[in-house]
Amino acid sequence: MAIAFIDLQAQRKRIEPQINAAVQKVIESGAYIMGPEVKQFEADLAAFSGAKHALGCANGTDAIALPLMAWGVGAGDAVFCPSFTFCATGEVVPWVGATPVFVDVEPDTYNINPDHLVAQIERILKDGKLKPRVIVGVCLFGQAANYPRLREIANKYGMKLIADSAQGFGTTINGKHPSDWADCVTTSFFPAKPLGCYGDGGGIVTNDTALAEIIDSLRVHGKAVASDLKGKTFDHDPKYLNMRVGMNSRLDTIQAAVLIEKLKIYADEIVLRNKVAARYNELLKPHVAAVPFVKPGFVSTWAQYTIEHDNRDGLAAHLKTQDIPTAVYYPVPMHMNQAYREWAPKPGELAVTEAKAERVISLPMHPYLDIATQDRIIEGVRTFNG
Repeated sequence: MAIAFIDLQAQRKRIEPQINAAVQKVIESGAYIMGPEVKQFEADLAAFSGAKHALGCANGTDAIALPLMAWGVGAGDAVFCPSFTFCATGEVVPWVGATPVFVDVEPDTYNINPDHLVAQIERILKDGKLKPRVIVGVCLFGQAANYPRLREIANKYGMKLIADSAQGFGTTINGKHPSDWADCVTTSFFPAKPLGCYGDGGGIVTNDTALAEIIDSLRVHGKAVASDLKGKTFDHDPKYLNMRVGMNSRLDTIQAAVLIEKLKIYADEIVLRNKVAARYNELLKPHVAAVPFVKPGFVSTWAQYTIEHDNRDGLAAHLKTQDIPTAVYYPVPMHMNQAYREWAPKPGELAVTEAKAERVISLPMHPYLDIATQDRIIEGVRTFNG
């Protein structure tokens, strides 16, 4: 019997009555766009993160674009991000007319390397053609980037810091969420993410009240918000008074209703994910080149369980014969993809990124991966002699 790479149905069965009731309530209410469940979920999400504000949006890509728009990032600005990530992290930079600058990653966590980041910022400053504006750290595979260090770097150079936590929402550093350091945290609620809905969805968490208000405007076509209406009389819906060029990026009410229920069990699911990962690490370590490394004080949400192997493709083929699925994140780094080659650094500058892209492979991971299934996967890896 084939193993599920991510078993979404196991979670659905756990909270099926609550999910069905929540969705049915929205269907019967007719408030399908920006209904009351959206506001409730935003409040719940902010509370979970220990932050002042949370805003839903249409997807995780828009979530990264919206703060860039709010800060007026554009032509002549440099936005720094890792190349070893899904393309959404960097693709929003050209959207706003800015220039992506790719940064290498740490060899053990695969997250952005702060030392190389500083070198890239200094290079851009020396060149004098672009202004460093924003750093985008990525919580790759579920573990937070080194946000305390990234905050120091952002402060030194007068830059903004985004934590792209699409894979790692809920990750912590010594009990604190990335929002304690980043100007905002962005996330995706794509179904396969650790906190996923039943379609597309995204969110932004921030402690910056002014930023939250502007993003609230931008996600609804640049509508007027409270600060825009001070001293003005406008009796119509503020969405018809457009104060800035925005976009249409709202979280559907049905998705918010689903997420309200899933957030209630999310902390428990993070614990379950960590138990699976700990057992994987213990039993797989003798049989692979490297198992995942989590820094002391860091808690990962384990969006993926990613190992390194000297014969990655051979292992994948071996496991496939046993109905064990695998995936490679990411076989082609961003700077090597056709769409981003014009911003690619000099050959060899992202040496760690390029080397890891040849070696990483991810195994099935979700909170409900039982011991018997784990053992089957571990045995499959152990018996590969390639």
